Amino acid sequence: MSPSSLRNETLLQGLRSHLRALPGAAPEDDLLLRQLGQARLALLGEASHGTHEFYAERAALSQRLIEQHGFNAVVVEADWPDAWRINRYIRSRSDDADAAAALSGFERFPTWMWRNTVVRDFVEWLRAHNRERPTSQQVGFYGMDLYSLYRSVRAVLDHLDRVDPQAAQRARSRYTCFDHFGEDSQAYGYAASFGLQSSCEDEVVQQLREMNRRAADLLAGSREDRADVFFAQQNARLVRNAEEYYRTMFHGRVSSWNLRDSHMVETLQALDKYLQTVTGQARMIVWAHNSHLGDASATEMGDQGEWNVGQLARDRWGEQAMLVGFSTHRGTVTAASEWDGTAERKRVRPGLEGSYEDLFHQAGEERFWLPLRGNAPLAELLRAKRLQRAIGVIYQPRTERMSHYFETKLPAQFDAMIHIDETRAVQPLVPEPVWHAGEPAETYPSGL
Repeated sequence: MSPSSLRNETLLQGLRSHLRALPGAAPEDDLLLRQLGQARLALLGEASHGTHEFYAERAALSQRLIEQHGFNAVVVEADWPDAWRINRYIRSRSDDADAAAALSGFERFPTWMWRNTVVRDFVEWLRAHNRERPTSQQVGFYGMDLYSLYRSVRAVLDHLDRVDPQAAQRARSRYTCFDHFGEDSQAYGYAASFGLQSSCEDEVVQQLREMNRRAADLLAGSREDRADVFFAQQNARLVRNAEEYYRTMFHGRVSSWNLRDSHMVETLQALDKYLQTVTGQARMIVWAHNSHLGDASATEMGDQGEWNVGQLARDRWGEQAMLVGFSTHRGTVTAASEWDGTAERKRVRPGLEGSYEDLFHQAGEERFWLPLRGNAPLAELLRAKRLQRAIGVIYQPRTERMSHYFETKLPAQFDAMIHIDETRAVQPLVPEPVWHAGEPAETYPSGL
């Protein structure tokens, strides 16, 4: 046996001693639930935006955290107005007939990210869970992303039209700054970034300040529905942050990425304060991609000056934030070949040699998790940087090494890692002719 093979076998033997069964598989499998149950933020990642098992495992963990540990909010990598429609549905405050109808608000690419069979079933479970509980004990569903600039503008105006027409007139006057771009946020950002039009920065800041003052007064004692006040305030915050995001995105990835993840954490902080005010506690489950929830300072992202939700959450909540990553070695995934493209059921290539995916595959177990928090022996075993795969809404297997892998130190990136060796594509609710055509053929040269 060569020295390199011997080192690899020694590593695998050490790694196997740390593998643990996923919750639900064995009587002694509850360590992960206990660790998550002690946190205030349970951040549950995914290695792709289109893998059935990632969604299903997050849903199963979330149900147990809600039922057994009192978590009262699910916060997802989705737009605030779309997620609020789900929030209303699971609290029986909407006219939507079922979860599929409530999810129909997710119209922006990629629709399958939230309009899929796993999320549909989870939303129905949340509604059933809430049905027999008073408002103060119900679970909420919220979005933390910032792409809904124009929809959030409309939400602010609709709210103020109902409750304060004079305030609505002031807001409408400020937001007319966006009127020349046909609700194309990127067109606004391009024009403002390159001086083709004055930015709307001052206007959106003024409106947010007014909404914050209004919320402070109304949440202190008004009979007006506090949830609706908070919804409107958050939309005003989103408009302010999205305006800066779209203005910045033409000046490089680092600045726009950092603004987006900072907005997500601002949303978590606002929810933390709001939930404590109205229910007496805030315990949040967060669903987002590994690239958002794994601590960026342990990865190539940090080397490039990027931060993310996981890193900022650790800064803000310390050990009360628990970061859980997911990985897979092979299977299929729902993804597009280009932005705004058609959903396809794509075959996922086996993990590259030397990657975490390859290492976990060699460990020989189909499903397991690794306890990384406070585990010095495992941290020593995995001290060297390795490649880790990240598939977003686009998957390009022909350029996979360049497009989908980055280096990371896993023990510093996550507190736990769940691995499912073979996975399948999440099933969209929206009819997708290419996806529904069947299993994909091998479409990449095997020698690559």
